[in-house]
Amino acid sequence: MTEFLETPQGRRIAYNRIAGQGPGVVFLGGFRSDMQGTKAIWLEEWAQARGRAFLRFDYSGHGESDGRFEDGCIGDWLEDAVAAISALTTGPQVLVGSSMGGWISLLVARAMPERLAGLVTIAAAPDFTEQGFWAAFGPAEREMLLRDGQVAIPSEYGAPYVITRRLIEDGRNHLVMSASLDLPFPVRFLQGTADEDVPAHWAISLLDHATGPDMRLALVKGADHRFSTPDCLDLIGASVAEVLERG
Repeated sequence: MTEFLETPQGRRIAYNRIAGQGPGVVFLGGFRSDMQGTKAIWLEEWAQARGRAFLRFDYSGHGESDGRFEDGCIGDWLEDAVAAISALTTGPQVLVGSSMGGWISLLVARAMPERLAGLVTIAAAPDFTEQGFWAAFGPAEREMLLRDGQVAIPSEYGAPYVITRRLIEDGRNHLVMSASLDLPFPVRFLQGTADEDVPAHWAISLLDHATGPDMRLALVKGADHRFSTPDCLDLIGASVAEVLERG
């Protein structure tokens, strides 16, 4: 059953949670995705079958949460994640971050490391506003973004993405690949080699850049960005189980 939380910033975000033993598991979704996605639902069922506490939620401007997507930015969605974890979970949590959720989970790890028992990322997209969108824009698109405050780019997932100047400029305040990134708990990075949205070399760069005592990267030959085939889902579950066991 969907419930709602008002964050300290006054945003009303939707969430689903199940009670269970800790450490709990928290799913953080991707850019313009929501908590009804395949991976979020599958992981909730996985956690419930094991009596494990679980939380999934929609960032503001996503899914059932209030707000317009175009008004949001990385900093807002980080605040939403911190608010949800702080108010809706108890004790250490294993974060499972998909795509943009991978970046958000790394920022949460930086902001509140004492609340993390471990981390699993799926096609993590750290700094994607800069190394993805901004880097791909040509002079005309950059000029339009700065002049008009937004630019629309095609998306294979439906309607075009509206990328705002605020999203790009705020993203620069939350980069994780240009500063130290210590992850002092078990970490598993999962990445498909056929991912057309997040290049596999980003995952390798993240592994090289981050520091921590127990960190591994699994590359899955032929897996795409959705990472939702039965084998991929099983690997997500196995990775979360391993992190819980080693944490």
